[in-house]
Amino acid sequence: MPDSNASDRVVYRTCPLCEATCGLELTVRDERVVRVRGDRDDVFSAGYLCPKGVALGELHDDADRLRQPLIKTATGFREASWDEAFAAVEAGLMPILARGERNAVAIYAGNPVSHNFGANLYLRALIRALATQNFYSASTVDQMPKHVVSGLLFGDPQALPVPDVEHCEFLLMLGANPWESNGSLWTAPNLPGRLKALRKRGGKLVVVDPRRTRTAAHADEHHAIRPGTDALWLLALARVIVFERLAKPDRLAKITSGLEPLRELLAPFTPQEVAARCGIAAEHTLRLARELAASPAAAVYARFGTHAARFGTLAAWATELLNVLTGNLDRRGGVMFPRGVHERSREGTGGGKGFRLGRWRSRVHGHAEVMSELPVATLADEITTPGRGQVRALLTIAGNPVLSTPDGSHLAAALEQLEFMVSVDIYLNETSRHADVILPPPSALERSHYDLFFTRLSIRAVANYSPAVFTHEGLSESAILARLALIARGEGAQADAAIIDGELLDELVQRELAHPQSLLSERDIEQVLASLDGDEPCERILDFLLRSGPQGEGFGRRVDGLSLARLRAHPHGLDFGGLEAQLPGLLKTPSGRIELVSEVVSAELTRIRAQLLEQPPGDALLLIGRREFQSNNSWLHNLPSLATGHASCVLHMHPDDAQRRGLADGDAVRIRSSAAEVLVPLALTSDIMSGVVSLPHGYGHGLAGTRLKVANGVNGASANDLTECVVEGPSGNAVLNGVMVDVAAA
Repeated sequence: MPDSNASDRVVYRTCPLCEATCGLELTVRDERVVRVRGDRDDVFSAGYLCPKGVALGELHDDADRLRQPLIKTATGFREASWDEAFAAVEAGLMPILARGERNAVAIYAGNPVSHNFGANLYLRALIRALATQNFYSASTVDQMPKHVVSGLLFGDPQALPVPDVEHCEFLLMLGANPWESNGSLWTAPNLPGRLKALRKRGGKLVVVDPRRTRTAAHADEHHAIRPGTDALWLLALARVIVFERLAKPDRLAKITSGLEPLRELLAPFTPQEVAARCGIAAEHTLRLARELAASPAAAVYARFGTHAARFGTLAAWATELLNVLTGNLDRRGGVMFPRGVHERSREGTGGGKGFRLGRWRSRVHGHAEVMSELPVATLADEITTPGRGQVRALLTIAGNPVLSTPDGSHLAAALEQLEFMVSVDIYLNETSRHADVILPPPSALERSHYDLFFTRLSIRAVANYSPAVFTHEGLSESAILARLALIARGEGAQADAAIIDGELLDELVQRELAHPQSLLSERDIEQVLASLDGDEPCERILDFLLRSGPQGEGFGRRVDGLSLARLRAHPHGLDFGGLEAQLPGLLKTPSGRIELVSEVVSAELTRIRAQLLEQPPGDALLLIGRREFQSNNSWLHNLPSLATGHASCVLHMHPDDAQRRGLADGDAVRIRSSAAEVLVPLALTSDIMSGVVSLPHGYGHGLAGTRLKVANGVNGASANDLTECVVEGPSGNAVLNGVMVDVAAA
């Protein structure tokens, strides 16, 4: 702890590095962060802190972080002014757009976009301006099955239920490791502490995972499952509940269609048949199904390990099926639908246009569009395959797909074939090194922060705003994206970003006016707009969202209502309460009901039956990923406090598998798949299922042309290089788990 200094100032921030949204207390001296600790007064996290949050000042001060735009020359990159950089963008992008093929330009948005409300708001303007169908994001290497299932069942792909962990009595968790990840598609600071509290009050935590993770080690039960078979096992649980007449959907029965055909659809998936494939004994399946059905407040939660697999969509569907069958969907202690305090109230009896897949398809492989996205696993082929619509230009926004998407070496080679590339990024990394222009946004401490996305996944309706800690002499993300959008529209590199600011605000106003109980009725719109708070345009947009939301002050209608000004006055945040029932009001299906069985689901059930007949692989090994407590994808590997002092990128293998191969702990081994081979050290552990090996995500640094001094000194290989560009059925999500590999001495 640093000595106190008269020049010290204390500021409060919400950590933007993962989904937990923890409150931080930062001590700043001489314009440097000298201490980071948990904000004990934060209404949500109450002082909880992980190593990533401690490194926030280190990220800001990183000497490798870009402060000025870079333009590629024949001899490498050189710094440029902002006007010069945008002129270069216009010169490189417009000739491609002038050919009349909007799909010749692609966009890739990385995970950090979700943690940045300015980028979140203004990315839409850029996508619209480019009018391209080639939009890709990190969602199709992570979570797209979850969105597809919510779209099919509820009519809204963004209606993602989360476990009400504060009241749950039986939590069944698959493919997730919140002790390391802090939660995924589930915002709850200090999840380890909340899970301990669940057990302390007499609840039960059951973890199903090929590894005995840190989460599994703290559970009441851990069952090892063969990678890629989660959907089968979940279907077996559902079959037990249906065939033993344990289902009790209660009030859900009145608003759910598709319950009747379940007996026939689930018939093949007996616990005995499934046991041979997944490795979980039938007696355990039977017992757990009965316990799940008997619990008065239970939740089934499945995440990345189940989604990035051959039947990720079906696994996501079976997860929600179990929550429906047991009556635990939209019920206290089960899984419930959060709502951000900036979101307009969901009212009425439900019903809407529903959800559509495949409004267009990828040019090369015919993959279906989902939520206006195509699978990023197909991006390289869209670049390298000639023909009308071939991708000739790419814009990457806060992403490093060379390390985070399948067969990254293939994508890297494809990027070299582009005519033009722009990266909005703070680093010259494995992806942005291929760009012609790099536009660096502010650091996390040089911009204000509000969680637009993760409040929609939160177990409590909280609001927390953080002003910028340091001033920034460059451009904000919103200004960068606005100017890129104006270039794409043909308005030139010198066009004023305020044009986009006004259009986004006008869009919000029109949407509010269209609401049956509009808060703007009989109000002077110009007066309302003039009253908006915020130093940046995106802050004024945020103020509008807060004031028109369910807790908002309604533009003068509620004196004590929420606004940006009120959040400024409450640096530790405001808590508006826990999860509340939202059905049937949030349903947007054409029928206004939960639609359990669709053509998509029926087709996937037919497809998975063949897996029951497959023989488990003999001596082959199945590769899975691994989450680390001190890491969050590739871009935190350049911080010494997180990346040095421990060997993380090692292959975990069961001792029995090593003995059969003549391998010993610490050996250098060669991992070979049908896509590639990599070299890594071996670490033996009985915490992993025999027949399974595990390698963490985000490594593979040290490539020529990058400026990542620390990361380039960290040994490791990219696990994703071992995966082919294969996607799972309906969602287009990359198949990263259950990849068959061979391991031998190097």
